[in-house]
Amino acid sequence: MILPIVAYGNPVLRTKCEDINRDYPGLDKLIADMWETMYASNGVGLAAPQINKAIRLFVVDSAQMFEASEDTAEEFDDAPGIKEVFINPQILQLNGEEWDYEEGCLSIPKIREDVSRPELVTIKYFNENFEEKTVTYSGLSARIIQHEYDHIEGKLFIDYLKPLKRKLLKSKLDDITKGKVRVDYKMSFPK
Repeated sequence: MILPIVAYGNPVLRTKCEDINRDYPGLDKLIADMWETMYASNGVGLAAPQINKAIRLFVVDSAQMFEASEDTAEEFDDAPGIKEVFINPQILQLNGEEWDYEEGCLSIPKIREDVSRPELVTIKYFNENFEEKTVTYSGLSARIIQHEYDHIEGKLFIDYLKPLKRKLLKSKLDDITKGKVRVDYKMSFPK
């Protein structure tokens, strides 16, 4: 089932999310719905707070970025990308050079800005079968993981922008909060 994406301004996007256990009600269905919602919205990652659930869960599919462009595969070392579920993740380490890349967010449509992030992330998490993993990711996969991880910590990509840039975006952000934005996917706006 395709779920509405929560828009900027909803307090859930600023919530530090809670761990879950394998008995979380409807977890398999929730994960399936998150994949379906992400693909229907043309996203490459989706965190639970973006569908109004304050839990430590996100999904990432960087593989579709490599499938869409051969240039991407030549530019980044994490080809062919990943498709993974992250439950109760903990970033253990951020390493490597920081690099800028234009990011966007389904909860903040029509705004894209360069964000600087480290090239490597080591993260401990459970997959959808509650198997524990500790993996170091690089390239686009690392960037998407860091972006989605920020969501479950109550942080957004715009928080990395310089104050002047954020001030210039204020009216666009206010419009999103008020529902004055056109998107081709289901959204839920703050009341």
